[in-house]
Amino acid sequence: MDRGNRYENLARQVSAIGAVKRGLARVLPTECPSGSAIVLALLNHHGDMRMGRVSELMAVDMSVSSRHVAHTVDRGWVERLPDPDDRRSRILHLTRAGEDMLAVLDRRLTDTLARTLAEWSDDDVELLTTLLARLRDSFGDCRAHHA
Repeated sequence: MDRGNRYENLARQVSAIGAVKRGLARVLPTECPSGSAIVLALLNHHGDMRMGRVSELMAVDMSVSSRHVAHTVDRGWVERLPDPDDRRSRILHLTRAGEDMLAVLDRRLTDTLARTLAEWSDDDVELLTTLLARLRDSFGDCRAHHA
C-alpha cells in the first residue's frame, strides 16, 4: 500500500472514532453528559485547578467549559473554593459526590468496552490501548496547534 493510501485509510478510521465516542456517551447517566464527565475526569486526574486550566485541558472556549463546570457544581460534584493565591479567583475541587459519580462513569464505560470487545484477545486490547496512547502522544498538546 502506498503512503498516500495508508494515511487516507487511517484518516477514515480516525474519523470513524466519533461513532465509538457517541456509543460510549450513550451509556453515561443522563444526569452526567460527556462534557460534565470530562470535567470530573480532569479534576480527578490533575487535581484542583482554576477554570482557565479546565478550558485549556478540554481545548474549548471558556464559555463552553463554564457551562460544563456549572452543571457539575449544580449537582454537587464539584465545588468552587477561594484561590489562596488570588482571592478574586476560584479553584475547582472534586467533591466526594463527584468521586462517586466518577466511579459510576468508570464502571459503565469499562463494562461497555468489556461487552463490546468480548471477542477480542487480551493481546489485541492491549495493542489497541498502546497504539491509541502512542497516537495521542504523537499529536502532543493539540491546543498548541490551534494558533
